[in-house]
Amino acid sequence: MKGTLIVNMSTVRRGQGKPRAGGLLLSVALALTLAACGVSAAPAGELGQAQQVLASCPKDTRLASKVDIDVSGSTRTATLEPERSNAVADIASRTAICGGHLRVTAFSASSAATVVLYDGELSLPGATDNARLRRVPDLVKTVMATVSGAYGAKIGQLSPGGSDILAQYRLAAEYLQQLGAGYQLHLVLLTDGFQTAGMSLGSAPLTTGAATPMAANIDVPALPGASITVAGIGKVVGQPPSSDVVDGVVAFYDAVCKKTQAASCLSVTDYTSAAR
Repeated sequence: MKGTLIVNMSTVRRGQGKPRAGGLLLSVALALTLAACGVSAAPAGELGQAQQVLASCPKDTRLASKVDIDVSGSTRTATLEPERSNAVADIASRTAICGGHLRVTAFSASSAATVVLYDGELSLPGATDNARLRRVPDLVKTVMATVSGAYGAKIGQLSPGGSDILAQYRLAAEYLQQLGAGYQLHLVLLTDGFQTAGMSLGSAPLTTGAATPMAANIDVPALPGASITVAGIGKVVGQPPSSDVVDGVVAFYDAVCKKTQAASCLSVTDYTSAAR
């Protein structure tokens, strides 16, 4: 017996006085029958969303989540902007729910021009899944307080000139190797995607046919089984680029991701939670 049924336990209506005992007993009996059939209300709110994420977690592996924030001249802000902050919080939440390690960095002109904003194993104590999941919001708040607190001071150490997005793939491979066996890489790059290692991808529209061979010449590590998302493509200060330009940049990063042999590739303008 499946489905969702809402039972009104009160039959009181205006002008009708108290509910009759027979109606109340029938409601109670129906409720007991539904319980015996395993019918329950769908989970709602933060706990319900956390349960959905838990159901989608990889089996028998922990997440190696890595979020790299581009702070080059075209995307640098004095404080972590809300959209990027929400993305980091979402990834922290998923990592805590599934169990794993989270590293959040900011980068600019090279692999050496990288600072760590957060680095730690995320786990939730508790005797049951629901008990653990209820601890997620507080843990995420703690993580985000650390990230936000480090962001303003640490990005000042990085030159705003230039961006080496492709170097982050190599750093992600090193990160996964450091964690050892039993982890699955979940890499998220928050960047406009336009400039990397001397390449300017946003100066003119790039066709898919041209993007693929260009990516073929890029040296990136093999990341089999990884999930890779490049989010924020085309989002720059000032005049937004044309859709043709953005589509070309998306095609390039999709091709780069495929070259890594990742299990999942996503290149988008707006980050969206995988749980939605």
